Amino acid sequence: MTIIDNYKRIREQIDTKALKIGRDPASINIISVSKTFPFEDIQEAIDSGIIIFGENKVQEAKEKLLHLNGNFSFHMLGHLQTNKAKDAVKLFDMIHSIDKNETALKINNEAFKINKIQSVLIQIKTSDEKTKSGIAPDDAIKLAEYITILKNLKLEGVMSIGPLTEDSRLTAKSFKETADTLISINKALSLNLKELSMGMSGDYLMAVEQGATMLRIGTAIFGKRSYNQ
Repeated sequence: MTIIDNYKRIREQIDTKALKIGRDPASINIISVSKTFPFEDIQEAIDSGIIIFGENKVQEAKEKLLHLNGNFSFHMLGHLQTNKAKDAVKLFDMIHSIDKNETALKINNEAFKINKIQSVLIQIKTSDEKTKSGIAPDDAIKLAEYITILKNLKLEGVMSIGPLTEDSRLTAKSFKETADTLISINKALSLNLKELSMGMSGDYLMAVEQGATMLRIGTAIFGKRSYNQ
């Protein structure tokens, strides 16, 4: 199976699930997570019509972009260090991982310097796993309020990374908590944020059920990931 074959199969599954539960398939985007995969694989995907890609590290994305051509968009999925904000603003159309005021302000200031309105998501932490970044759901409204006053940021919604578990009930709970947080932000601040970034290769259909608008799918599209590259 080629990259585009995998992508089309997944797209069909998503569309079928969306229609079954009364959602518009067009409201759901696939972010093809290309972290650790070589630029040749990404170029193959671009050439076959795939547009949105997700990367976790600024330097890795920067190096890949030197070799890529065509119509495509890069999203920053990983935790962003403030000292990488300058490059991140130049490289990424959307940054999914804002979880503190300091990071938001730094990105805003770098975006101002190049006259850019940077699209961002707030990363919500819905589990106790120490390895995961994100802001507690109860604190997300304050962060959202802060972001909305920063003139070079455009808050689009929220993101979360599901728990590392085989218990589908815990995953569903995490997704629901993320979706509920978005509703709470919209209600408290009279906003109409739409984007809900959650779900990966093993649980994207469950994420669709809980309202996800962005699904971050890597291995199911590109194949098994090698971290030795």
